[in-house]
Amino acid sequence: MHKGMLGKKLGMTRIFKEGGGMITVTVLEAGPCPVVQRKTTDRDGYEAVQIGFDEKPERVANKPESGHFSKVGVSPRRTLREFPVEASDEFKPGDEIRTDMFAPGDRVDITGLSKGRGFAGVIKRWGFGGGPATHGSNMHRAPGSVGQAADPSRVFKNKKLPGRMGNRRVTVQNLEVVEVDPEKNVLIVRGAVPGANGGLVEVRKTVKGS
Repeated sequence: MHKGMLGKKLGMTRIFKEGGGMITVTVLEAGPCPVVQRKTTDRDGYEAVQIGFDEKPERVANKPESGHFSKVGVSPRRTLREFPVEASDEFKPGDEIRTDMFAPGDRVDITGLSKGRGFAGVIKRWGFGGGPATHGSNMHRAPGSVGQAADPSRVFKNKKLPGRMGNRRVTVQNLEVVEVDPEKNVLIVRGAVPGANGGLVEVRKTVKGS
C-alpha cells in the first residue's frame, strides 16, 4: 500500500508525556493531497501516483497547468510530486490523500531542503580544527594543504574545501509519528525535520521498517 504525501513544516515544539517525560517534536501540515495523475506500466512504463499540494489561485496557473488540473477536476496546486505505488493500489485522479493514512507509532522518512548558509569556510562547513591562533601563524581558518606531490599532481575529487553550505535535499529516516489530526491536516513527528519553517517536505513510510 502506498504511504507517502506532501506537507509543510510549521515548526518545532515539545510534548510532555503522561509519565512526566518530555519529547521534542516537529509539527507538519500534511495534505490534503489530491491525486492528479495515475502512471501505469502499460502506458508509462512504471507504476506511480502524481499528487499535488498547496492550492494556488487559478489566475497564477498558465494554460498547460490549468488543463492538466481541470482534466481531473482538481484546482491548481503549487507543487506536484510522484510517489511509487503497486499495480494493485487502486488510486484514481481526483482521490484525496490525507494524514489518516498514518497512525501514531508509525515510522516515516521525511525529505526537505536544508537551510542555505551561503559560502562557508572549512571550519563551519566541515568542522575543521583550524590552525594555531597565535605565535605568528597566518593560517588560522585556512584548509591547509589540499593537493598532492608530483604524482598524481592534482587535487582529488570530493576534497573538503570552502563552498556553498546547505540548500541541499536532505532525508531524515525512521522518525516516529507521535500524533495525527486528520481534521486539521496536522502530523506531529518526534525529532527534527530538514528545512526552514514553511518549507516543503515529503513524508514517506520508512524504508527501514518499524
